[in-house]
Amino acid sequence: MFTIEHEFDATVITLVDEGGSHLQEDVTIQAFEDCVTVEQLDTRLDEVQKITLSLTQIRDLAAALDLPEGVYQLRPASQS
Repeated sequence: MFTIEHEFDATVITLVDEGGSHLQEDVTIQAFEDCVTVEQLDTRLDEVQKITLSLTQIRDLAAALDLPEGVYQLRPASQS
């Protein structure tokens, strides 16, 4: 299950783990104009862990989800 909320400066997506017996904490993804953050509560430390990705890294991640194993570099499309 997931939720999508549009706030003033970001789109917030929350992923709720509905899997089997080893459930993980919710993951919150915030998409800003210049970056995307991913947050999840670390219950061992009782603090939120946060990762910040640039828009280029997000583009590469999206492309990687549909590619086989290997090393890739995305390049701008040639303009004719």
